[in-house]
Amino acid sequence: MSSPESHPSAAPPPEPSEEQPEALPIVAPQLRALRRRSALTLEAAARTAGLSPAHLSRLETGQRQPSLPMLLALARIYGTTVSELLGETVADRDAVVRAADMEPTRAGGWTYWQAGASGRGMQALRVHVPHGSQGDIVRVHPGEEWLHVLRGRLRLRLGDAGHLLGPGDSAHFDSLTPHRLAAQDPDGVELLFVHTLLQSPTATLCLGPTPGETP
Repeated sequence: MSSPESHPSAAPPPEPSEEQPEALPIVAPQLRALRRRSALTLEAAARTAGLSPAHLSRLETGQRQPSLPMLLALARIYGTTVSELLGETVADRDAVVRAADMEPTRAGGWTYWQAGASGRGMQALRVHVPHGSQGDIVRVHPGEEWLHVLRGRLRLRLGDAGHLLGPGDSAHFDSLTPHRLAAQDPDGVELLFVHTLLQSPTATLCLGPTPGETP
C-alpha cells in the first residue's frame, strides 16, 4: 500500500503559464502598449477579460505569463491578433488602400468602405449616411472620433449641443460624449470617419450598440 507521501496527487503540478516566466519576454510590454492604444484602463480591460486588475497588472509587468486562452481573450479585447501580442510584425501590410479595393458594406441603412489598413490603432472609413437612417441612435463608447463632411450636410449632436456641418467641415470629439449623426438632406451625407477604438467592429461604430449590449 502506497504511503500518503508517495501518492501522485499529493503535490499538484504548477500551472503551465507560471512554469517558465522567461518564455515570452516581449508579451508584457506589448500587453500594456496595446491596452493603452485601445484606450482601456487596467480595470476595464481586466473586467472584460475575466481577470482581476492585479492579475492583469502582473501580466503587464512580466511577473506572470499568460496562457493561450488569456492571449486569445486579450487579443479579442484589444482588436488585434495573438501574433501581435507576441511582438510579431506584419511584413506585407500595405500602407496604400486603392479605391478599387474598397468593398462597400451595408449595415442599418448606412454604407461604409474601409479606407485604412486593418490592425492599426485607428479605424478609417468612408461612410454614406442616408436621410432618415439611425438619426435617433445615441452612441457612447471609449475612444475619439474625427469626421469630415465630403458631400451633403450632417446634423451632429454632441451632448446638449447641436451642429450642422457642410462640405469641408470637420468635428473631433471624445466618444464618451453622447453623440448622434444624421443626414440633413434627402440625398444623404458622405463622410470620412476615423475612430481610435480598434476593437469596435465597423458596423458597431455606425449602428451604435445593439439592444441589451453595453456601449
